[in-house]
Amino acid sequence: MPSDPTPRRIVSLQPSATVILAAVGKLDRLVACTRYCADVCPEVTARRVTVVNDSWTADTAQITAVRPDLVIAAVPYQEKAVTEILRSGTRFLGLAPRTLADIYTDISMIAGLMGAVDRGQQLVVNMQHEIETVRERTRGKARPRVFCEEWGKPLIRSQAWVAELVEAAGGEFLGDPGAQTSPEAVLAEDPDVVIAAWCGAGDRVPLRKLVTDRNWADLRAAKTDQIYCIRDEFLNTPAPTLLQGLHALAAALHPGDFPQAPGLRSITNVLVLGEEPVV
Repeated sequence: MPSDPTPRRIVSLQPSATVILAAVGKLDRLVACTRYCADVCPEVTARRVTVVNDSWTADTAQITAVRPDLVIAAVPYQEKAVTEILRSGTRFLGLAPRTLADIYTDISMIAGLMGAVDRGQQLVVNMQHEIETVRERTRGKARPRVFCEEWGKPLIRSQAWVAELVEAAGGEFLGDPGAQTSPEAVLAEDPDVVIAAWCGAGDRVPLRKLVTDRNWADLRAAKTDQIYCIRDEFLNTPAPTLLQGLHALAAALHPGDFPQAPGLRSITNVLVLGEEPVV
C-alpha cells in the first residue's frame, strides 16, 4: 500500500491555520505553534506542542528544531521573518486572505494538503450557510452605520472580511476596510455603532477611555451607549471562529433580535461595573 504523502509534522505560525487544522481533524499533525494559537484553539494546550515565534517574528532555529515537513504562515509578515522561514528549508504555505472568499479558499487548500478534502468542503458550506442565515434574519431591518476598528494607535479600520460580516449582520460598514483613519474622521462620520476589536487585546479594549481620549462624547454611538468590544480572536482570525464574531456583531447591531453573544462587551457593562480593562 502506498505511504501517506500528506504532511505529518506541521508548524503553524498563525492562529487561523491552527484553527483550520483543528476544524478539519488534523490537529494531531501539529508539532509547533505560536502562543496566540491557544487563545483561539485551546486544544493545543493539552497537546503540549512546542511554542515558536509567529509570522511576524519567525526564527529559523525554532522551526528546524522541531523537524517539520510543512510551515504555514499568514500575513502580516516581515521580510526578515519570511527569510527566516525560507532558510529552514521546509515546505512553506503562505496565506494572505482579505475576503471571506479568500478564507474559504485557504480552508480548502489546507484541507486538501492534509487529505481532508471532504471535511474542508463541509466546513466551508457550514460557514456560508450560517452567514446566510444571519443575513436573512436581518433582511429588511434598519441598517445601523458601523465604525469597526482592529487597532487603536494608529487607528485602523477592520479588514474586508469583517466588513462583509458587518453587512451580513445587518449593518453598514463605514470607510475603506484596513485603512488608517483618525478620531476626527470618525467623529465626522458619526456612526450609530462603534465596534473595537484590537489585535492581540482579547476583550480588553478600554471603551470608556477610548471615548474620553478621542473626544468622542458627542458621537451618536456614545450618546446611545452603542460602543462595543468584540473579542479580538472572533473578528481578526480568518478561520471558522469568525462565526462567533458574526453572532457578536448581530447581537450588537440588533439586540432585540439576537441574544447576547460570547465575546461581546458593551460600554454600559463598564459603566455598571466601574472597571476598565487595561491593555
